[in-house]
Amino acid sequence: MGKLSGITVIDLSQFLPGPMLTLMMADQGADVIKIEPKTGDPARQMAPFEQDQSVWFRNLNRGKQAQVIDLKSDAGRAWLTELIATADVFVEGFRPGVMQRLGFDYPAVRAINPKIIYCSISAFGQSGPLAHHPAHDLAVQALSGFLSVNDATDGTPVVPGVPSADMAAGLTGLSAVLMALIGRERTGEGDYVDIAMFDSMLPWCAHIAGSAIAGGEAPRSATQRSLGGAGFYQVYETRDGRHVALGGREMKFVTVLLTALDRADLIPLGEADAGPAQAPLVAFLRETFATRTRDEWVAWFEDKDVAFSPVLDFAEAFASEHVETRGLLVEAGGAHHIAPAIRFAGEPDWQPQDAPELGSAQ
Repeated sequence: MGKLSGITVIDLSQFLPGPMLTLMMADQGADVIKIEPKTGDPARQMAPFEQDQSVWFRNLNRGKQAQVIDLKSDAGRAWLTELIATADVFVEGFRPGVMQRLGFDYPAVRAINPKIIYCSISAFGQSGPLAHHPAHDLAVQALSGFLSVNDATDGTPVVPGVPSADMAAGLTGLSAVLMALIGRERTGEGDYVDIAMFDSMLPWCAHIAGSAIAGGEAPRSATQRSLGGAGFYQVYETRDGRHVALGGREMKFVTVLLTALDRADLIPLGEADAGPAQAPLVAFLRETFATRTRDEWVAWFEDKDVAFSPVLDFAEAFASEHVETRGLLVEAGGAHHIAPAIRFAGEPDWQPQDAPELGSAQ
């Protein structure tokens, strides 16, 4: 019995943001009914595959039911209407206007079930000049300013390794849905939530874009402490062509490391302004880290209280002792699942449910 047992969710979303939202609900016992077209969620076809299912699809859709419903047919619309009548949450990820054309926008769904929580997830929201602009994660990051600081050493923006806009929207959407469910306990009324990937990203820049938020200049990575302008928040190449990271700018870490390296004279640079003032410190650390292999540095740092980490690839990360000890990668029936990050005291060890095959058409 999960925290959300007894909650029924209708999920018309695909790819990442909506499925992540409803996955977290399914992992806590919600009854999630995933509505798909005849061709299925495109994630079903995304390689690699394990036990005849996409690893991506399985890890975003485990524990859900799947129904194929043609929303353009009378039978399909009748079937969805029947599901809506007893559901608690309705999630859709179409471009604005699509659900209205299909006859299942919020006013129509609310007329069927006034207590339902309706969540729309889109790139730019249901209103505004960009509402109908097509976009996936990369374009949203570009327009929100985030891609400008996801740059190479020459300042050229590069494709980010994490779909932050997608995942921010899923997390924000989940928070909003849960808030609305709590509110419904008091009012007895449902609610509508307009979640935009763009909107969901913006709060994530408060610590780096303060000048722009206040109407001033945009931040540049080379002069930002958290974006590459500081010696102790930086990535360094090692002798074997791998990399390590210093991830803590507190002076206690600066003091410990530079004292151990016999360069206490550089300690004041650790609190200098990011950018040119810290260039001598960065140069020294770059030269120093190039003298040993990555794993030799891991051993060297073992007895030192410094925010230091080797840069692992995903294979190394998932094979790490930390992942194993905390049970973060679970194998079931020959298939691998990333365990939920949300845990509650007193619950038994988590075991994944199966991801659904496509159901019969309705």
